[in-house]
This record gives sequence, C-alpha cells and structure tokens, in this order.
Amino acid sequence: MDRTERFYRIDALLRDRGVVPIETFLEELEVSRATFRRDLEYLRDRLHAPIEWDRGARGYRFTAAAPAPAAPRYALPGLWLNEAEVRALLALRELLEKVHPGLLGPHVDPLIDRARALLGGGGGDGGKASPEVARRIRILHAPRREVRSAEFGAVCEALLARRRVRVVHYSRPRDETLERTLSPQRLVHYRENWYLDAWCHLRNGLRSFALDCIRRAAMVDEPAREVGDPTLDRALGAGYGIFAGGGRPRTARLRFSEVQARWVADEIWHSRQEGAFDSRGRYVLKAPYTDSRELVMNILKYGAEVEVLGPPALRAEVADALRAASALYGPDPEPASGAGAATTAADPAAPRGPDEA
Repeated sequence: MDRTERFYRIDALLRDRGVVPIETFLEELEVSRATFRRDLEYLRDRLHAPIEWDRGARGYRFTAAAPAPAAPRYALPGLWLNEAEVRALLALRELLEKVHPGLLGPHVDPLIDRARALLGGGGGDGGKASPEVARRIRILHAPRREVRSAEFGAVCEALLARRRVRVVHYSRPRDETLERTLSPQRLVHYRENWYLDAWCHLRNGLRSFALDCIRRAAMVDEPAREVGDPTLDRALGAGYGIFAGGGRPRTARLRFSEVQARWVADEIWHSRQEGAFDSRGRYVLKAPYTDSRELVMNILKYGAEVEVLGPPALRAEVADALRAASALYGPDPEPASGAGAATTAADPAAPRGPDEA
C-alpha cells in the first residue's frame, strides 16, 4: 500500500479501535517502525491530526480534549491524491500557465497549494515539481492575438458564476463596435486563440466571439440563459473550424498530393471526417463545413499540394483566391533609368513603398 492509503488506514484504525498499539499499526500497514513514525509525524505536522500516545493504555489514540478555537482543523479530504497524481496536477498547472497565464489561477491555486504541501517532505524534492516541468517541457506558440486580462477575467467570472456579461465587442468583418449582453456557455481555446460560445441577447441566438475583440466586459447580476450541450454542438460544432454555425452543412472534398498525404492522413480536421487513399497514393479528405472562411484559409496554405474536388462553390472560391494572390506576383515593373530615377530614389520626400513605411 502506498503512503496515501496508509494515512487512511491509520485514521480508520484509530476511529474503530480507540487505542491502537504500535505493533498493530506495523502489522496492518506492513511497514517498518521508522516508516510508521514518519507517517505519524506527517499526519501530525502537515494534516494537523490530533494523535497522541496514551502511556497507560500503551497505544496511540485521538486526543480527547477539544481543540482550541484557532487551532487548524484535521480532516482527511474527500479527494485524496497520491504522489504521482500530485505531480501530474503540478504539471497541469504549469502547462495551463504556459497556454494562457492567469486563466484558472484563482480557482486552481488553493488546490495547488494543498498539493505542494502534500508533496513537500514526501517526494524528496521539497515540492519543486513545477520548476522541473518548466525546464523539461517547452511550449512554442504559433501567432496568436492577445486577450486583455481584465476582460478575460470578467468573462471567466461570469461563465463560472453562471451570470450574464455585458461587453463592448468589435466586429472586424464589419469594422463596427456594439454593446451586447451575453449569456456565456463555454470557453474554447482554438489554434492559440480564445473564443466564447454564448447566447447573444442582442441577436437572440448563439454566437462565437473572439475574446481579443472584447474591448470591455462586466458581469451583470442576472442569471445566464442556459443552453444544453447538444444544442451548442448542433449550432456551433456542425462544420469545420471556429466559424462552424449558421447554415446547412456541406461536405468539402479535398485531394492531397502523394507527398502531403503522408501528413494529412494522420490529421483530424473534423470529428465526422472521412478519408481514403486513391490508386495513385493521393489522399482524399471529406469534411463537413458551414462557413468556408477558415476552411479556405487552410486550403490555401497547402498551395499546389491540394485540389478542391467539390462542392463547385468551394472550388470556385479557392480558385478566385489563388488568382487574386497570383496577380500580386505578376511581372515586375520596368526599373526606372536615367538621372531622374537616381534623383527620385534619393529624394526623402518621394513616396515610400509598403516595405519602407
């Protein structure tokens, strides 16, 4: 039995038998006298167990006298973690901080402090598992958009308290700012950015909001409207990407080159995707989508390594985007020549190109 189980067994023996000789503990726990003394010291010093030696009865028992009002209270917690679980919890906390500092700190830190106390003195490293995690695990971030900590905290507070939140939201596609009242349903961390799935009381429907577009946020003392998970998944999880809702799902059919297929065949684009290799070793991927914006962006990044087989509207949209991109890389303009060109290049008042601005 591990150390955690021994703590529970010591507690149970004392409660069941009143006075327990040390020989009984050694037999029941199958440990040495030195190990039992270390366990007893841990229970007394760290968990504040009121265990004393009864010289007359020649055994250990719980102290009969009532504890002082200010004395720490002893109780074995309902959820107990062994040493491996404590280390895993510390590692999880470290990883959460790397993904987004301050996300769950106020809610997790009390548990983390308790975990550190449990690990201290028992693992041989003084509870220093977290710095070791930071040293051994490295997380590199793709480009992401920063979320203001104040707005992030307000949204999290409303989400967990199940209250509405009033926000000032900036819409990039429309280049406009609106005040909205939202009933937050869940936070989504997707491709290095945070989104809030919420019921929008302005639009009277479910929407997904990028948290970096929330300029101000304050919790409202009004219960949030609850939306069940099945409804959320149908509305916001039917299609590919974060722009999943709004419309009837269609199926994108993408054919990847033989080389690119070696990677894409192992990727999960959507929970309901289908894929198969053709006779030439190319990979044909089928995935549902409702809004093509993010899907088109991801298709374009593969360049000539992918072809859209359907639907025709998606194929045309990607073709238009490729033609527009190609137009940016047409023939270079004829270089200027002569004295006039030299004068223009040296003129500090001459218009500057985008790379110089």
